[in-house]
Amino acid sequence: MNTKLSALALATALIPLAHAEPPTPEFTSGGISSRTSPQQPVGTTVKAEADARAQDAATDIASITADRGIVTRPGRFTIEPSFSHAHSNATRVAIEGYTVIPALLIGLINISEVQRDIFVGAVSLKYGFTSRFEAGFRVPYLSINEDLREREVFDGTPVDFVRESSGDGLGDVELSLRYQLNDGLDGWPYLIGTFRAKAPTGDGPYDVEQKVLTDNKGNPIGFELAERPTGSGFWSVEPGISFIYPSDPAVLFGNLSYVWTIEEDQGFENGGTVDPGDVVRFGFGMGFAFNERTSFSLGYDHSVIRKTTLEFGNDLFAANFDRIQVGSLAFGLSHRVSDSTTLSLTVAVGVTDSAPNSEITLKLPINL
Repeated sequence: MNTKLSALALATALIPLAHAEPPTPEFTSGGISSRTSPQQPVGTTVKAEADARAQDAATDIASITADRGIVTRPGRFTIEPSFSHAHSNATRVAIEGYTVIPALLIGLINISEVQRDIFVGAVSLKYGFTSRFEAGFRVPYLSINEDLREREVFDGTPVDFVRESSGDGLGDVELSLRYQLNDGLDGWPYLIGTFRAKAPTGDGPYDVEQKVLTDNKGNPIGFELAERPTGSGFWSVEPGISFIYPSDPAVLFGNLSYVWTIEEDQGFENGGTVDPGDVVRFGFGMGFAFNERTSFSLGYDHSVIRKTTLEFGNDLFAANFDRIQVGSLAFGLSHRVSDSTTLSLTVAVGVTDSAPNSEITLKLPINL
């Protein structure tokens, strides 16, 4: 089978099966067996089973960059172990002084370099209740290492030193629901409504020990964490919508969602409420098949994060930008190892300052 025919079959497979409950194919090591129902002709059953297999391949393509595939087939249970590594580094400059002329600065300049590595191992469970509705559950475990190289703040010493901090533990557990809204007929893409909810099961920034930083006059200038948090520390919900559009020889996909993070009283000594900034997320991309087993995908993800506000008594302050832009370009490969197992590898490269420099994700969904 050549590439064009594989992609054409891939796109054609996205045509719905009138959403009747299809006969359950019996997968063996050699492929699909000929088990049929007495109420259904053999030819119809074989076609439905072939369409279902091609539909699974389309899901693999659309799911490389993110969870944007069509819903899980009814009665199918999927276990997806995954592992990812994200690396970030940044340089920060702090200046204490004054300018005589625009080109001349009198004072102290402190330059610090931060490197962070985040390892995430996760297990996701998905189950298709009907041909349109799917539910999922994800449990992550994080290990974070961060190194900070700098000189003493606002001190004239020429000596650098490195501070290390780390953290590991359970991350934020996630529940997801997905529902296919239409049949994808008459030139329309498949539209899928999504809903996610995250629980603060990991240790958040306000759950770990903090140390207040001061300048040479004793004025507080910030704080540092004794260990790295593994969670956000807040409940959040994320409604959204995604689409899949078969266009020979490719499959186009995209998504749009809004993350609402619920504000919470963090129990400061003088009272106070923290309201994390909400997030607008969107992404788009395309995928195509090299053959009946291997596919390639290219996509872009972007998040617009609003500023976090902290309220103490009647004072409201937030020394942050109004919004933060996080964008990354991702590409990946997916290979069907067997009838029930697919291996996918995704590499994402940050294109904004706030995004991780690189992130590698390996997934192994197993269909039962």
